[in-house]
This record gives sequence, structure tokens and C-alpha cells, in this order.
Amino acid sequence: MILARPPGDLTDARQRLQAGATSALACLADSLTAADHTASVFLRRFDAGARAQAEAVDRGLAAGLPLPPLAGLAVSVKDLFDVAGAPTTAASVVLAQADVALADSPVVARLRAAGAALIGHTNLSEFAFSGLGLNPHHGTPVNPVTLALDSTPRVPGGSTSGGAVSVAAGAAWAALGSDTGGSIRIPAAFQGLVGFKSTQRLTPLAGSVPLSSSLDTACAITRSVRDAVLLHEVLAGRTVALHPRPMAQWHFAVPRTLMLDGLDEHVAAAFDAALARLRDSGATVAEIVLPELAELAGINVLGGLPAAESWAWHRTRLATAGDRYDPRVASRIRRGAGMTAADYIELLAARHDWIRRVEAALQGFDALLAPTVPVVAPLLAPLQADDTAFFAANALVLRNPAVVNFLDGCAISLPCHAPGGWPVGLMLAAPALRDDTLLSAALAVEATLGRR
Repeated sequence: MILARPPGDLTDARQRLQAGATSALACLADSLTAADHTASVFLRRFDAGARAQAEAVDRGLAAGLPLPPLAGLAVSVKDLFDVAGAPTTAASVVLAQADVALADSPVVARLRAAGAALIGHTNLSEFAFSGLGLNPHHGTPVNPVTLALDSTPRVPGGSTSGGAVSVAAGAAWAALGSDTGGSIRIPAAFQGLVGFKSTQRLTPLAGSVPLSSSLDTACAITRSVRDAVLLHEVLAGRTVALHPRPMAQWHFAVPRTLMLDGLDEHVAAAFDAALARLRDSGATVAEIVLPELAELAGINVLGGLPAAESWAWHRTRLATAGDRYDPRVASRIRRGAGMTAADYIELLAARHDWIRRVEAALQGFDALLAPTVPVVAPLLAPLQADDTAFFAANALVLRNPAVVNFLDGCAISLPCHAPGGWPVGLMLAAPALRDDTLLSAALAVEATLGRR
């Protein structure tokens, strides 16, 4: 059983705390109760530490101290990031005997310093390899949002599967995760949440298990864009400079190449309706041809940066414990074994040139608009049973969001479906270091779509 999550977002809860309408400990009790009613979401819980943090925030409020940014509210942590006193296992069995971390990773330390009540390490696709969220070792969390619409279990999205479910089910107000090819934005789209992937260099990756050092980004899933701004400020240690504008001053590009191919009926209808709302509100929404997108398959034909860079990290572990990996994960990592150093250097050069050309093509636009994922959350059982179906679905859901990681850009997924409909994500994306403009645009779009 999954309980109904509390209304509102983290900012609303923070305001209730500030007004004395509730306490951090009471909010945490609700979160922990919700966590108790989830399955395959948490790999380990940090209840005692979370209660200590909430109690400290309540004492501070009683003493007249300022409320910290995250206000003693529950935040979950993907099991890729070190939390002092706990092992980090990347939802694998290969790292099951890992020593406990002696210190928090920098992003976890920033969450803790901002007053977050860290409630536990969440499940994920093993070593973060999948946009679907399946894990044969620890179970796959069922998508709680689609379960309320249809009793047949559907995938949560990955790789930040447990993190997204923790937020959707009310166990956490936000979830720390990572995004290498959509691992924050895909589960956000599948569960009607907000997922913001910042420019990679803005948040530290130290103290985390890598997938692809060139693409990995530490970022968060939230319930609203304003919460995404808040979490990014904490994780990046910077203040976002928002630039509100009338909708008539926003200019968006919709690429006709690749990213609109193969949309299912639910995604197509929600995306078209969102574009119509934006146009009716005065925004410029221009369809463009972006031929560079068609080059990606050729550039990454040998497996791309994830294969090359994960092979470098996993190759000795695969040699001694390959039979303990999820075979689907191992097969993807082993693609990197066939890449030479020259192949890797040429790939980096091709990426650099591709980024330059795409950035030039997007000049004059505030953001690119596309469906985050071309389909709604697929049924779980067929993908567990059939490798061919799994790999086809995985490639499809990664297709659109992975464009942004290869671009070294920033992107956000926010809900654009009708209330009560199948969750659909609208992705806004931009080149590197355009994060503040992108978040400003996302706030405007969220308001225009009536999502806040």
C-alpha cells in the first residue's frame, strides 16, 4: 500500500513551519510513515539521523533562529552518493561489502548543512545503467502514480527510480539523484514530478560512484520548479538569478528532427496542448530543423562516453565478479572494451565540434522544447521478461534527454498532462551555463500550464 502524499511542495511545507502551523518532527513522522509503506524504494534508512535533524530545526525555531533552507524536511539520497556512516553500493551486489563512508559526499554535506533530514539511500538501476529503473537484485519500485490510474504495474523510470518514488509517494519532499542520460528527468516525467539537470560543472561529483565522468550530473527531483531552484542553489552552492518576463518575451525552439519521432498518443496530445497554451499566452514557439540530432547515432556508434568511461571503472570488477552483475548492465559496460584510446579521443573531439554547432543553431532561443520521453511509463512485466523489449524501450526513453547530456547543457522536465491523465513530461533544454534563464523560463511555463 502507498499512502497519499501530503499536498503542496517543499516550499509550502517550509512556509507552514515558519508560520508555526506544524513542526519539522511532525512532517518527518508523516514522511517516515509513507516510507514504511513503500516497497523496493529504500536500500537503507537513516531514521535516527533524520529525527535528530528535525528535532534540531524545531529547537532552533523555538529559540528564534532562522529556518534553514531545507527546514528539517525529508530528502532521500540515491545510493550513488556517500553518506557518512553508511556504505555506498550503487544498488549492486558487487559492492555489497563496501566499507561505510567516512564522510558525506560534497552534495550530501550541502544538503545536511541546509537542514535536510536525510531519510535513506534509495534504490536505482544497478550502477545507474537504465532509463527504466529495473533492478533484479533489490526489486523494482512500482510507479505509484500510474498505479492509481491502472492496477497493472508500470516502470518508475530510471535510473533514479527509488528517489522519484520516494517523492511521488510522500516519503520525501525532494530526492538527490544523478543524471547521465536522463536519469533524473525520465522518472520525473513518468511520475508527474519535476526533474532539473543542471550544467554538469555546477555541482560536485566527488564521493559518488561514477557511470560516465563526462556526462554524470548531481541534481534533484522535486514537486515544483520553485523547489528545483531551491535544491539547485543548495547543491551548487550558488544563488540563482531569476529573470521573470512576460510570456510574450520568451522564445522557444521545437526541433522537428528526432525528438518528435514515435510519440505515443498520450504524449503527443499533452505536448501539442502545452505548445498551444504557450502560443496562446504570447510565447514564440518556432519549429526548427536541427540536423545535428541525426548525427548522434553515428557519433556514438561504438557505445559512446558511457561505455568507454564505465569500462575504465568496471573492467577489473567485471573480471573477478562479472557473474554478480545484472547481465543487461554488464553487456552495456562491456561495449567499452572494444573502444581504443584513439576511438575515445576522436569521440571527445566529435562531441566538442557537435556542441559548437548545436549551440550556434540555438542562438536567439531561450530554450528548446520537446517531450521529455516519447511514451508514457511502459508496463513492467514485459520488460522484466524480455531482453529485446527491454533494450528497445530503454533506448527509446533515453533518446530525448540524452541529447542534453551530450550537449553538456541543462534541462528540466515538468508535468504537462491534464489532471488525472497519464504522466507526461515537457522538457526545456539549453546549452551549458544557461541554467538561470532556463529555470526562469520553466517557472513561467509551469504557471502558464497551470501546474502551480
